[in-house]
Amino acid sequence: MLCAYNPRDLIEAELLKQLLSSHHIRCHLTGQYLQGAVGELPAHDLLGLWVEPADLGLARELINDWQHATPLDDEFDDPESEPALT
Repeated sequence: MLCAYNPRDLIEAELLKQLLSSHHIRCHLTGQYLQGAVGELPAHDLLGLWVEPADLGLARELINDWQHATPLDDEFDDPESEPALT
């Protein structure tokens, strides 16, 4: 397996792992149990998402697309667009 990405935190790692899984890419997350030892270990590059060599290109493309995606605006973000309560 090859490292496709080093997530910033466990939340990002789990989101990306689910993203890859939804595209049928087997993914292994490493370092999740090292988060409690941050005082003893370097505070970066502890987490890694590992994929099969054949899936590396697609995995990196999906992760890149996810990182550069524009969030959808919720129609209720604008207070003027909320329905009036009667």
